[in-house]
Amino acid sequence: MKELKVTSPYDNSLIKTIKLNTMDEIKEKIDEAYSEFNNYDKRLSKVQRIEILKKTAKYIEENLENITILCCSEGGKPYVDSKVEVQRAINGIELAINALGNFEGKEIAMGHTVSSENRMAYTFKEPIGVVAAISAFNHPFNLAVHQVVTAVAAGCPVIIKPASSTPLSAIKLVEILHKCGLPKNWAQVVVCSQEDAQILIKSSKISYLTFIGSAKVGWHIKNSVAPGTRVALEHGGVAPVIVEKDANFDEMIPALVKGGFYHAGQVCVSVQKIYVHEDIIDELSIALVRASINLKVGNQLNKDTDIGPLINVNEVSRVHEWVVDAQNQGGKILLGGKKIGDTCYEPTIILNPSDLSKVSTHEIFGPVICLYSYKTLCEAIDRANALDFSFQASIFTRNIDNALRVVKRINAKTVMVNDHTAFRVDWMPFGGNKLSGLGVGGIIDTMNEMSSEKLMVIKSKEL
Repeated sequence: MKELKVTSPYDNSLIKTIKLNTMDEIKEKIDEAYSEFNNYDKRLSKVQRIEILKKTAKYIEENLENITILCCSEGGKPYVDSKVEVQRAINGIELAINALGNFEGKEIAMGHTVSSENRMAYTFKEPIGVVAAISAFNHPFNLAVHQVVTAVAAGCPVIIKPASSTPLSAIKLVEILHKCGLPKNWAQVVVCSQEDAQILIKSSKISYLTFIGSAKVGWHIKNSVAPGTRVALEHGGVAPVIVEKDANFDEMIPALVKGGFYHAGQVCVSVQKIYVHEDIIDELSIALVRASINLKVGNQLNKDTDIGPLINVNEVSRVHEWVVDAQNQGGKILLGGKKIGDTCYEPTIILNPSDLSKVSTHEIFGPVICLYSYKTLCEAIDRANALDFSFQASIFTRNIDNALRVVKRINAKTVMVNDHTAFRVDWMPFGGNKLSGLGVGGIIDTMNEMSSEKLMVIKSKEL
């Protein structure tokens, strides 16, 4: 029997040892979910789903502290931020419940041609089928809510494969759902190797596959699913920020620090590339360093920690290699640039790294912010658009014309005005274009994606 040791990313201490699922076990779970869905008499009514989800939200709220510590321990996100994550998860469940009240179709016009006389037509939503969810480590509990609770709310059985570094949060969520009345086969967890996960990806019994993770893996998965499987991909981005010389520093600097160093930069929309007008680049550099220099890095369980560890030691080494590469190519280290032990990295600010360095061309996914000076707004937009990523971006300015120019012209799915790129609430559409992803996330939009619209046409002489 193969096992997985789940450890703290800060000190590698053992949290729990869990059994890995075999390929046969995964196949059995798929078969159970498929059989459950195709037995129409066993489908859960809306009122049943709502009752289960209400109990789930209440249970999580009553056990907020324990769930926060679990999430914090395995994921490395600081305690304060982990608590916010679990609170967001509660809100996400409530959003799913409320969305069912508006989960409706529409009337399709009939009677305006001879062939459509004596007919009425309506659409309504049905669950799409069995959902497979492959999740990421950086928000282990809330991402599971976005992938599992949405499926349950939409009426779909779901099988989630959490990240191997953070499986306990997803396991806990599914355990809570079962405790609150959800039948076992309507939500299941598989913890397995990437090789064994292929059966989950390729199965013709999966109707919808949602993946959160790297672009390289995600696009490979898209090309591997069975014909007819609907796919949603959420990848990373480069999160460009443009700062005009009329920006409000008092509001902007705290936002940039939070957006760049939240969860050690391990967020798909964290601030990592800031294009600053050349007239204020020196002033902004000094202000950003001053606001970041006293951030506390360390054990994520300490309530005063600002920046926790990276998810593993390999990521610490990779980030450091990229920073050294940027320095060797002319970037100036204004702050940080060093490892803190084997598991943490200093909050780092780099001025004008080469556009060819890895910190400029790839998603950093670490506590590193890069500053680039520009002369004109058009230049900043062109440089921000140079890479094949399209997720969230932002512009800081007091000039509405410049703000709207960026909103219209920058290559992004979402543009923030006078806010950092990592802003998100769970009811808003969320997702990327190009390499950054496929489809739209967010509680409400995901529920729609997990549904199929059916048309009913009624013919009667009385119409």
